[in-house]
Amino acid sequence: MKNIAVFASGRGSNFSTILGKIQAGEIAARVTCLISDRAQPPVFDIAREAGIPTYWISRKHFANPDDYVNFLLGVLSQHAVDLIVLAGYLKMIPIPVVQKYRGAILNIHPALLPNFGGHGLYGSKVHEAVLASGVKTTGATVHFVDEHYDTGPIIKQEQVAVLEHDTPESLAHRVLEAEHRLYPEVVRAFCEGKIKLIDHKVQWSL
Repeated sequence: MKNIAVFASGRGSNFSTILGKIQAGEIAARVTCLISDRAQPPVFDIAREAGIPTYWISRKHFANPDDYVNFLLGVLSQHAVDLIVLAGYLKMIPIPVVQKYRGAILNIHPALLPNFGGHGLYGSKVHEAVLASGVKTTGATVHFVDEHYDTGPIIKQEQVAVLEHDTPESLAHRVLEAEHRLYPEVVRAFCEGKIKLIDHKVQWSL
């Protein structure tokens, strides 16, 4: 059984969906901690109700970057973390953490990467950019995390049609539905040993 640390900054809808699958026995894992860069995000309420330890860990709390990284790594080690799941986490993961957990950090992005990704493109900004571009298809992407925003190896995607009268809000709603299908599927496959990162390439096994 894999130990998962979830990093989240907001409402936690993807976290809630994944947690529900774990509680139903559909994913062989347990969430051992939830970490946020914000003091009291709504996602903490979900975690605390489930008895999951929560941590507010912000770079601004530490005198230098090394102290911040070492504290973060210490928390992950304390909870014997095998997999880090980013669920709406808006900060860059420190490079030493990426290096230690390479191939074991997942993120979901509300577009079909490599399009509409990168620094500053998150949440409604992604859907606004999609609509402004005129493309007819968007979707959701689960990828491994590397040292840059949204550039890690792509694991799986689900397409979502862009409709003629879509607004950022209506498009976001349908993309989120795709995220809630896609992310638990990938997390489950990782926990079953079906997904590995080898030489920067994603390998699936049946």
